[in-house]
Amino acid sequence: MVNFLIIITSLSLITWIYLLLFRGWFWLSNQRINSNLKPLNQYPSVCAVIPARNEADVLPISLKSLLNQDYLGNFSIILVDDQSDDNTGKVAQNIAEKYQKADQLQVISGQGLASGWSGKLWAMKQGIEQAKKLDNKPDYLLLTDADIEHHNSNLKELINQAEKENLAMTSLMVKLRCDSFWERFLIPAFVYFFEKLYPFSWVNNPQKKMAAAAGGCILIRRDILEEIGGIEVVKQALIDDCSLAAAVKAKLQENPTKPTQGIWLGLSDKTLSLRPYDNLESIWNMVARTAYTQLNYSPLLLIGTILGLTLVYLVAPISLIIGLIIQNKIIVILGGITWLLMTISYFPTLKLYRCSPLWGLSLPLIGLLYGLMTIDSAWRHWRGKGGGWKGRFYVNS
Repeated sequence: MVNFLIIITSLSLITWIYLLLFRGWFWLSNQRINSNLKPLNQYPSVCAVIPARNEADVLPISLKSLLNQDYLGNFSIILVDDQSDDNTGKVAQNIAEKYQKADQLQVISGQGLASGWSGKLWAMKQGIEQAKKLDNKPDYLLLTDADIEHHNSNLKELINQAEKENLAMTSLMVKLRCDSFWERFLIPAFVYFFEKLYPFSWVNNPQKKMAAAAGGCILIRRDILEEIGGIEVVKQALIDDCSLAAAVKAKLQENPTKPTQGIWLGLSDKTLSLRPYDNLESIWNMVARTAYTQLNYSPLLLIGTILGLTLVYLVAPISLIIGLIIQNKIIVILGGITWLLMTISYFPTLKLYRCSPLWGLSLPLIGLLYGLMTIDSAWRHWRGKGGGWKGRFYVNS
């Protein structure tokens, strides 16, 4: 028993050393947009496409933030009212009129869900098609959610980054709300785990195949989107942002001599998500919606993931406790060092979310909860209650 604990705890420690040193330095959370770039001589035209289903309550903040962007180029907004029953479309029009920006906003009524599409992407498809009909056809599309509050220079900074670095896609993981107990407990970890799964420095490296994006804020060149086949290429994807990024990067890597170099994904502490997660259930549902999708609906990958989570997050504290009970110094030291490395790696994310470093000690428990959410995600899929968007559910066939 003692030898087994020493071996398994040593393996956990080695795993953490690898993660900290050879996993793209994901834990540093240092991929941020460069807000100090010199202004462009001329700014390209941009159209924001917003799929909105029952979002009347957040539009007074989110839509206002887009209407008030300090962007120097042509900027239009298309909001797709996806069969809402809370007057989303009317509320949007009233907001635009209030700020005397009615000519900047176009609200279209979404059609019934087409076969083979997920709801959000079908709404986006309609908005993108409408954008192509504009007199000033946009050079870029800003694909954003209706619950995102953009800081007033966000679009300008995104465009500066894209133009200066010749990017096909520029995406921000907006800062999620982190006010309630459950948000402080689990939301920073959601970002931390996402960065570990998709190290941003690897995503931003044109030589690596790793691709990811954050669906709340994606700036993409219209010609590139058309070149990959339009939003249709990911029409059934539940994790549409990462699937779109993968399609774009794969296309770029087919022809590395093109002037467009790649994609970029970073963190924001100024552009915010307004979506509240006030209880465990809301966060649980957010994770369970797509966790099994990340595993390609594979039972073997599910088993491997649970074993991996156990090794990475649970072995160290369990070994430390057992080592103290049986008074084995080697086990105590191995478990303690591993838990310490784990905790330290969480500090930059906690700092971003202005949470106490003491939350870092809870990472093993958080890892356990996320493991249970992943199991529940698989269970929902097997019962035909897979991921969905705004009350619609989809099952991979």
